[in-house]
Amino acid sequence: MTKTALEILELAVRAADDRLAQDIVALDVRNVTPIADYFVVTHARNDKQLDAIVDSVVEAAHKEGLEVKNIEGKDGGKWVLIDLVEVIIHVFHYTERDHYNLEKLWRDAPLVDVSAWVSAQ
Repeated sequence: MTKTALEILELAVRAADDRLAQDIVALDVRNVTPIADYFVVTHARNDKQLDAIVDSVVEAAHKEGLEVKNIEGKDGGKWVLIDLVEVIIHVFHYTERDHYNLEKLWRDAPLVDVSAWVSAQ
């Protein structure tokens, strides 16, 4: 069964949260860019956690039979992008997130309430 973009978003958010991703933000970019329906922006406290978050999202996608179109920055990067076609996940090292400030760059995109999908940290 094909998943909707919102279901893929939930899967990605839950997988990132499972590895203690910090400050997970989801943006609805459907009316802002043709690149994707949703962006997820989050960060990790260290390199090991960043890798764990990326691995968790990719593994969850594969388990559901979803296409992982591309992964950028995985080899030692401080910003890893996971392209699940409808949903793009940006995982930053905590030292880089503020520098790129994607939330401000895409401020015209409404936030998606993901509070039901993440544990209280």
